[in-house]
Amino acid sequence: ATSIFYVTMMPSRNVAASLLSKGSRRQCRPRHSLLSTASSTDDVVDTDSNDNFGTSPSSPPTICNCPNPQTCPNPCSTLLHIDRQHVLHPYTSMTTPLPTYPVKSAKGVHLTLNDGRTLIDGMSSWWAAVHGYRNPVLDAAMKEQIEESMSHVMFGGLTHRPAVELAARLLQIVNNDYTVAATTTSDEKSKEILLEDFDLEKMQHEYQLTKVFLCDSGSISVEVAMKMAIQYWFTLQHSKKTKFISLRNGYHGDTFGAMSVCDPVNGMHSMFAGSLANQFFVPSPTGPRPSDAVETLKEMESMLQRHHEEVAAVIMEPIVQGAGGMKFYHPIVLKKMRELCDEYNVLLIFDEIATGFGRTGTLFGGWQGDESFKPWSSLDADDGSSNHTMENNEKSDVNDAIVYPDILCLGKALTGGYMTLGATLTSDKLAHGISDTGGVFMHGPTFMANPLACSVALASINLLMQSPWEKRVRKVEKELIEYLSPLAELDSVVREVRVLGAIGVCEMHSGLDRDGMARVQRQLVEEGVWLRPFGKLMYTMPPFNCEDLEEEHVKKIGEAMYKVASTL
Repeated sequence: ATSIFYVTMMPSRNVAASLLSKGSRRQCRPRHSLLSTASSTDDVVDTDSNDNFGTSPSSPPTICNCPNPQTCPNPCSTLLHIDRQHVLHPYTSMTTPLPTYPVKSAKGVHLTLNDGRTLIDGMSSWWAAVHGYRNPVLDAAMKEQIEESMSHVMFGGLTHRPAVELAARLLQIVNNDYTVAATTTSDEKSKEILLEDFDLEKMQHEYQLTKVFLCDSGSISVEVAMKMAIQYWFTLQHSKKTKFISLRNGYHGDTFGAMSVCDPVNGMHSMFAGSLANQFFVPSPTGPRPSDAVETLKEMESMLQRHHEEVAAVIMEPIVQGAGGMKFYHPIVLKKMRELCDEYNVLLIFDEIATGFGRTGTLFGGWQGDESFKPWSSLDADDGSSNHTMENNEKSDVNDAIVYPDILCLGKALTGGYMTLGATLTSDKLAHGISDTGGVFMHGPTFMANPLACSVALASINLLMQSPWEKRVRKVEKELIEYLSPLAELDSVVREVRVLGAIGVCEMHSGLDRDGMARVQRQLVEEGVWLRPFGKLMYTMPPFNCEDLEEEHVKKIGEAMYKVASTL
């Protein structure tokens, strides 16, 4: 996850009931069973007192917006009590967590809360729901898979069409081969023809990336990538090559291997430093110009000169560093990193979990070049410049040619936000290195290549590739610039506003503490917008490929951010 997100989905009554022991169940109105409204005012505090966060465990806050929360037609208060006492949310206290907002449903670009309020989702559920919610194509794909085939089967010794078809499609698009992807449809006849239409000779001999490992999530795809890199060198008798080099401000997930390559100082995992493997780090670029990357590249070369014999791979988030501060950097970094890794015999891993599938304006971050990379910043707006690179005559020698890594990590938007799924892609070079002497790759999650997730991922990719997604991203980019740029007027609060593709960021001078975080969150909800600020950032990543997303939605997001920032 890349920020803090607390929306509680309403559980089934049986699930809620099972969370409470028999002795702790409260008397509730029979009509609502356990999830009815509370029978005592001890269970509810008035919405005006939410700034106190209900610090007493017996008095949790309610986010219900009804005139009288105690008689709410939806069972919000007891739901929130169970949620607060027994359900753990990410990145918050286990005993006095930040408030949560019960969600009843979601459709298109909107979340509907239990109390009836609708919020524009400016987060795409942590960057994943690029098509919005309840998309009919994705819904149909999941329904068809369940009704006509299976929801899951183990992948050890077995295989199935959704996994094979998804792997083939992923290899096709990451290798920039759209021949089949642009012409497929969702009917069964086309599916039968699809695999036969792939040019197997081309896939085997012309594709840069040729192997796909389908795993549980984005973080696990990073774990898989790191294990691939270490096992590759171990098998080739370079057993000392076990370290990784990462950029400062990088974020790659919350599992143990992934945590070790996140920034150990500015990241969120410093408390685990004594337990994590020690890795190497170089400064991240200071901005999106080519000149902003000079020190990074200099330090990287120096690091590789000194430590290449013990470094397995360099790992980085192309173009956009997510949870490390939503920072943009120039694609020249990718090209030079590729050259350095080749020179010093080190593998290159791209973590495209957040940047993959169109978010930055190209299908993948590693595809950016001088012509496509068009970040906008308020810091340059005063001189009439529209972006950091083109108008400042600071072009590099980077064309829009693709920079291929040795290993590619995907997740988030892979399934359009419907299911958890990750993918780690690599080359024949690594596959032969690991297995030519009889080695087997040592990883196998229980739910890898889940057929239900693979089916909806395939539908999501098809939907994306058949849509005018590039025009939609540029349209959202233009609207974000227009409606977020006024935030720069609040110069006592706002340090910078920046936009790239369907990413809009407002960086403030000071970070939000716990109280400020909850207050800002509530204010945004009151404005009808769902965002999840963290640290110094209020940012938005709307569902750019949702047909329901209109300019008025982006405008409302910008206006809400401005109104809230003006109170800080």
